[in-house]
Amino acid sequence: MSLLSPVFDAPGLRDYAHDWAVLDVETSGLVARRDRVLSVAVVVLGPDGEQTDEFSTLLDPGCDPGPVHVHGLTAERLRGAPAFDQVAPRIAEMLRDRVLVAHNAQFDYDFLAHEFARAGTALPVARRLCTLALNRRVDPPTEDLRLGTLAAHYGVPQLRAHDALDDTRVLAGVLRGSLREAARLGLPLPFVSCPPRQDPRFAPRPPKTPCAYRNPGRPEPGGPLVQGMKVAITGETLTPRAELERQAAEAGLNVMTSVSRHTSALVTNDASSGSGKARRALTEGVPVLDETTFVRLLGDVRPGMPHERTRSAEAVIPSPATPPATARTPQTAQEPTVPAVAPAVVLAEAALSAPPTLPRAAHPATDDRPLSGRRVLVLGGTHPDAVAARGRIVELGGAAAINLSAGVTDVVLLAGGERDRRMKRITALAFPTHQAAWLDAPVITPLTRHDGPAAPRVLPRGGVVDLPQPGGSASAVPWTVTATWAQQTSCEIDVVAFVVDEEEQVCFDEDFVFYGAPENPGGTVRLHSDGPTEQTIGVDLASLPPSARKVVVAAAIDGSPTFGDVGAIHISSGPGTSAAPLVQATLDAATTERTMLLAELYRRGPLWRLRAVGQGYDRGLVDLARSYGVDVAG
Repeated sequence: MSLLSPVFDAPGLRDYAHDWAVLDVETSGLVARRDRVLSVAVVVLGPDGEQTDEFSTLLDPGCDPGPVHVHGLTAERLRGAPAFDQVAPRIAEMLRDRVLVAHNAQFDYDFLAHEFARAGTALPVARRLCTLALNRRVDPPTEDLRLGTLAAHYGVPQLRAHDALDDTRVLAGVLRGSLREAARLGLPLPFVSCPPRQDPRFAPRPPKTPCAYRNPGRPEPGGPLVQGMKVAITGETLTPRAELERQAAEAGLNVMTSVSRHTSALVTNDASSGSGKARRALTEGVPVLDETTFVRLLGDVRPGMPHERTRSAEAVIPSPATPPATARTPQTAQEPTVPAVAPAVVLAEAALSAPPTLPRAAHPATDDRPLSGRRVLVLGGTHPDAVAARGRIVELGGAAAINLSAGVTDVVLLAGGERDRRMKRITALAFPTHQAAWLDAPVITPLTRHDGPAAPRVLPRGGVVDLPQPGGSASAVPWTVTATWAQQTSCEIDVVAFVVDEEEQVCFDEDFVFYGAPENPGGTVRLHSDGPTEQTIGVDLASLPPSARKVVVAAAIDGSPTFGDVGAIHISSGPGTSAAPLVQATLDAATTERTMLLAELYRRGPLWRLRAVGQGYDRGLVDLARSYGVDVAG
């Protein structure tokens, strides 16, 4: 099947013509650094979309094959299959000088990278394309973005779901359809450059056991230590540092890698050493204990209060952390929250068939505001004018789009909007366009699109919604927060996450998730790099320890540009990576800020909530990380 379509001639598709290696793997689990590939299939496509090669094989992983009910690959069926290192040269030959394509491509890429590393050879992939991310840009009228759903939408037959070869053939057809639709809309492809993810610096350290107790504060002068107290150690010690930390952890203390105003005590044999921790302890008035005193106090640590007893279902939401200087506080008007419902549960992302949904109130069909269910793109105008226009769209019940997609229902032209490079495409596709005055009293035509998903709930800045409750007999669906910005953005933006306790501090530095460390040690929070203008944070809420009270999702700009230059950031949130989002918000009040808090997932009693934040800071990511207790060198 060719990419060429009656709608487009060959020159119109030149930006979408590449050599492709379409790939799918079946795995023994979901963690690439631990689990193994059980089967792999590759289909090679030329720039015209025609298939030129194909390869598939089962693999003997040398371990338990994991969820057989998902992939159907038993140990008996895999016995006698080749090991990965035996087929690595053949796979490398098919991948070399081609764009790797997969559905949720970071998952497949990470597994390949680890398998190639185990085989002692390099993975020859420089760029990848995720069809999931591509279709989030296209925004087809489908209930979700799972492979089977997209196959049905693009008219691709699917014979055996979770069979690597059939999934790869199906994905090749989905890629062709997605590329044609991207070309129709004039959308740039979300290519991702591929670093050597098998490099040791990407491998998380073994997880530190979270402290089971609340921080009771600082000890009284000459008084005992209490379980849950946060202690840090600096300088040379007579007892090996690792042994001292082990003893403290076993006694129920929370051993930290940095000092903050929440630190209970600093252990050092030289308080005048001038180390960063010693200087911060002096500034914050943190008590200082020498090693001999600390070891003595370890023999009589008093019982603390477990985290599980710190909240009830009626607990009050803790106050946000005191923001750093130069923080810009957002509007905090909150919409009514909606009751949570229990989600479906799964053993693997691939097994999802019925994702959890918010109650109907989350996207009410009876909302009679004039722009309810519509997605409106604003073009042109000054930054304040565009911010005001998007705010008005939300007031009228609509969603403020920042990129052109198939889901856009209306376009508003502010001053100069007619000169936007997208106007030629908008005119050719006959999108309804309006002048700015239309937002005063919009006159609309009824929507004709009835086969798509229910519109996600639109949250204003500061808006809060209860999430489906995690738990059940199996692991719950990971919750995702996806951030998207204008596709013409030229500066680098990094999405990051902090897992913090009730004092808004990380329990250890590795709970700062960013590009260089894309998952925390427990694997409960992960960063997915979906493209140059889209990144996702996935959070396994059910597996977070009780000490984790909140996951903060933020964005930071690399270099001198500010969020006033970038414009709006759109966030969407929902269960899993391929389900339709349930809530969304457009955050665009920033001007001179270089970092921005996008969203918070936080506990309220037994429930989790999501808050759309939109609070910016003039300082950079390093200072933001330090405000959450991350020990950043330099």
